[in-house]
Amino acid sequence: MDFYSVSNNIFSSIRSAITPLVGTKTGGSTTGLGADGTPTKYIDKIAEDIAINYIKQNNLCHLLISEEAGKVEIGGEKGTIFLDPVDGTYNAIMDIPFFAVSLAYAEQGKIIHGFVGNLSNGDIFTASKGKGAFLNNNPIHVSDTADLHTSAMSIYGKHFQYDQVINLMRKIRRFRQFGASALELSYVGAGKIDGFVDLRQTLRATDAAAGVLILEEAGGVVTDRDGKCLLLPDDLNIGNCLVGTNKQLHGKVIEYLR
Repeated sequence: MDFYSVSNNIFSSIRSAITPLVGTKTGGSTTGLGADGTPTKYIDKIAEDIAINYIKQNNLCHLLISEEAGKVEIGGEKGTIFLDPVDGTYNAIMDIPFFAVSLAYAEQGKIIHGFVGNLSNGDIFTASKGKGAFLNNNPIHVSDTADLHTSAMSIYGKHFQYDQVINLMRKIRRFRQFGASALELSYVGAGKIDGFVDLRQTLRATDAAAGVLILEEAGGVVTDRDGKCLLLPDDLNIGNCLVGTNKQLHGKVIEYLR
């Protein structure tokens, strides 16, 4: 089976398995620490086990990197899959309908395929390098918003970045935080919001790889906070800052962050 067929099966199986756990104490119970050093919730573990089993059964890659399990040798000839079994775990635990499964396939450090499935409403975002991005098989494109003062963006920062974050927030019209980075990047790709800015330096490949490809294939631009090429290392302990917008807004956002 190909990447998208397996991803669809993973998405459907995870959605069926975790729907009864959403918003429950059982789903939100802690089962241990993940490879990224953060607590693993029961709902994450259930979702990850399903995904890993499908990926192993289909020899879909050589190496799997997941937030909870870390690096897992799969046995395929080539390629790396970056997995976030539940993007937006807190939302799922609290029954806030904005959480997803995120899978990205890469070869030689380049993201080739991306899949983000919204586990709350069933929407599926996909992209392949050089072939565009899609929402439920329909082509998507970033917004054509060119003025920061009319834009809507998702912005994250830490307390010591107060001046930079506030400076940017004052320039835009609407500020949002949805709590699921892969899904938010996909929303930028679909033109639902105009930008996603994360200055916390905590985003890893498992968080962002699929969403980055979807946004880029939808006509957007993704860089680090300085406007340079975004690097997403295989190391779960290394985080990054990320700025993803349409082409008209990107330079303006970078300028206000300096």
